[in-house]
Amino acid sequence: MQIDGNLMKWLNECLARGHTPESLTTSMLQSGWSQEIVRVAMAEAIGREIVGKPGPSVAAASRVPEPNLTQSPVFIDTSDRRVDVWTVVKFPRVVVFGNLLSHEECDQLIELAQPKLARSLTVDNQTGGEEVNSARTSDGMFFERGENPVCERIERRLAELLNWPYENGEGLQVLRYRHGAQYVPHYDYFDPAQPGTAKIVQRGGQRVGTIVMYLRTPERGGSTIFPDIGLEVAPIKGSAVFFSYDRPYPDTKTLHGGTPVTLGEKYVATKWMREREFI
Repeated sequence: MQIDGNLMKWLNECLARGHTPESLTTSMLQSGWSQEIVRVAMAEAIGREIVGKPGPSVAAASRVPEPNLTQSPVFIDTSDRRVDVWTVVKFPRVVVFGNLLSHEECDQLIELAQPKLARSLTVDNQTGGEEVNSARTSDGMFFERGENPVCERIERRLAELLNWPYENGEGLQVLRYRHGAQYVPHYDYFDPAQPGTAKIVQRGGQRVGTIVMYLRTPERGGSTIFPDIGLEVAPIKGSAVFFSYDRPYPDTKTLHGGTPVTLGEKYVATKWMREREFI
């Protein structure tokens, strides 16, 4: 898709001045640009190096979660489950796991989440709170860490699989994407240039890893994309995609998004990992 040159110029200038991808996405949608054009334009613009933004040479790298991939295993045994290793990318570190969750666990999470689902919120970079954002059109809810037996079991498994302390993880978030719902490309770390970030990281430091677990497979659409590296992950029930980022800058190439669901519904459970104990 060819994106209008004036739109790309405006996007790059706004990003260089410190505007967030979320606020720019909202502006473009309100101005009448289609969701598809906005998604593609933002993916192209945000993937570029922004003049004046600090790069990885400025920030020290953090330790990150990392599954044991020595000797290129086709599976990893945890205490309660054998997890398949489907795809491995070295940089950025992306791993696609199969058979991470049983179908029964997927169904249980959906059932437990259903009564609490509401329009998904995103982080408000100005205040450190939350806000409704047109870039994210799913419904969602958060469990507390270890809130119930199924969450506890899955979170312990993830801690073992990813070699990361259980206490350093946020609670699971369950999201429902109905027809047309999507999440435009974005980063999961908290932007250090935004005034609300200092408040957010008090609870456990920066986010350093993400795992998205697929609970229900839509009939069409809903893949997880990584525009910087041309990777697209199909949302297959029971599987998951993990990625880590050792510093909060675009150089980590962890720009990712969820494409629109075009038939059926997609459910996912997302877990973010922090530098320190999440409180």
